[in-house]
Amino acid sequence: MIDLTKSTARLLRTTIAGALAVALPATAILPLMPAAAASNDEELDQIVGALRAITTMRADFTQTDRNGQTVRGVMTLKRPGKIRFEYEKGVNMLIVSDGKALTFVDYDVNSKPKRWPIGNSPLGALLDPNRDVKKYGTVNPTGNPNVYSIAVKDSKRPEYGVITLIFIKDPGSPGGLKLTSWVALDSQNQRTTVRLSNQRYGMAVPDSLFDYHR
Repeated sequence: MIDLTKSTARLLRTTIAGALAVALPATAILPLMPAAAASNDEELDQIVGALRAITTMRADFTQTDRNGQTVRGVMTLKRPGKIRFEYEKGVNMLIVSDGKALTFVDYDVNSKPKRWPIGNSPLGALLDPNRDVKKYGTVNPTGNPNVYSIAVKDSKRPEYGVITLIFIKDPGSPGGLKLTSWVALDSQNQRTTVRLSNQRYGMAVPDSLFDYHR
């Protein structure tokens, strides 16, 4: 259990809600590379193939904001379009997508949950690669043949921000690539980093998990 002061909890709410308006929450995090980096079609095809190969996925996550504040929890993904971030005890918030909209619920505040259409964000790069990745993705050089980095953004909609996904080669993961982290950068250059560990795939996940209750 974690003991959050009121000011820390307020900062967490602001950071989580703001970051997820443009994107969601590695064994190693790579810095964001220049957006003009040359695209590599073969790597892009491999990344898209790996994303499309995920049917369900569960992983532990740590989410770190620009001030270094870190929270933990469990992420559950079910394609197409469903995701749930369940935070550790003491962080009374929930983030869930039902396939159409991303909802942020703060159980410590008596207010209506915040919702954002998935289509208004590069979040679709993770939840719906058929739609976003090939059109908006740029493969960034990493200097390591076993590590792939792809930045996804819509240059015509800079307010949607950019999400950079990091993969490592792993024969045991769908498509031969393991998603290990991502970095979300919003239009105000505020960064949120999510690192994944203990990834598991292919488990049965009921659709009811992606509902929420006040």
